[in-house]
Amino acid sequence: MKRADVIIVGAGQAGLALSHCLGRIGIEHAVLERGRIGERWRSQSWRSLRLLTPNWLNALPGSPYAGDDPDGFIDKSAFVATLEAYVGRWRAPVECCVEVLSATRTSNGFVLDTSAGAWSAKSVVVATGHCDRPMIPFASETKGGPLNIHASQYRSAGELPPGGVLIVGASSSGVQIADELARAGRRVTLSVGKHTRLPRRWRGKDIFFWLCEMGFMAQPLDALANPESARRQPSLQLVGRSDKADVDLATLQALGVELAGRVRGIANGEIAFADDLATQIAAAEAKQARLLAEIDRFAGEARSGRREPVAVPSARRQRLSLTDGSIRTIIWATGYSRSFGWLEPAALGADGELAHQGGVTSVPGLYALGFRFLRKRDSNFIGGVGTDAQAIAAEICRYLDRKGRQAA
Repeated sequence: MKRADVIIVGAGQAGLALSHCLGRIGIEHAVLERGRIGERWRSQSWRSLRLLTPNWLNALPGSPYAGDDPDGFIDKSAFVATLEAYVGRWRAPVECCVEVLSATRTSNGFVLDTSAGAWSAKSVVVATGHCDRPMIPFASETKGGPLNIHASQYRSAGELPPGGVLIVGASSSGVQIADELARAGRRVTLSVGKHTRLPRRWRGKDIFFWLCEMGFMAQPLDALANPESARRQPSLQLVGRSDKADVDLATLQALGVELAGRVRGIANGEIAFADDLATQIAAAEAKQARLLAEIDRFAGEARSGRREPVAVPSARRQRLSLTDGSIRTIIWATGYSRSFGWLEPAALGADGELAHQGGVTSVPGLYALGFRFLRKRDSNFIGGVGTDAQAIAAEICRYLDRKGRQAA
């Protein structure tokens, strides 16, 4: 049986950031990754994907951005290369292709059963990421019809069957894929639910400049009126392109993308859409207006401009046939759930999610990192995971110190 004081499960940006922090304070540890370093960036995203945060915002602990394009947007392959370089630079003890099958609490810590044998550890950190298990609603109702894939399985327009595409979900992934397919000449229908519209740039700066300057991204959970509601907020309708262009419902309409309401059901070879498109658009417009006005007040100047609102189609689609050949592919940009079946039930809440307060669970020695709103608004962002990693490393240090004193 292999041993380590701390086992970090997952070698994405969160796990690697914590590895750096633990290494700096001399805590012996290992990082177990079921695939390769940054596996989800490699295998669960489309080929043209670029990070939606600017380069200056993507630094990890000990490695500030030092390139010549701080306002640019790195592509996923280049980002994976930076993760690999990070591992090499700090000699992170990563073991790839080791899947953790179970982690069981014992009197001395934890025993982990893995695909490469057993490990023991005094502490375990779950850094498996917020985007774990793709969610596809109505999966059983669409069997035998068009090709059904999750957004994480989409690679490029040329790898889909010819014909029309329905995309369900209008957050970050949905609008980016819709944009790419429309530009490739595909007929695209986009099912729109709750979404967050923001401009790529405002007052001559990237929108994240203002969100960071205002302290919005670093807002802790206890500063939020409704943390659980905040956790359920959809991702931003943003894309990282060299031309810094917006990608949202308005730009998609200009490309010929048809907008529809939420999918409310599938039966008899038809998808039924809710008549809520106008309501969803209005809610997003109002939220955007409030935030941009807040930025303007923060900047201490008069309002810098007004974004054109998204036009609500006068004739809105209510149903769409899945049998007449007009739709050959459905892409579900409907988010993810987490899979914690390898953890003991005591670590989980009633909803099956890992229960924690700021990354500290009720199970002694078990911690979480890299999940959405773990400690603050940017906890699952590349540039936000570093401060969380430092905090969790300090928690682990205190825990191991207490455990050592008890053993003595």
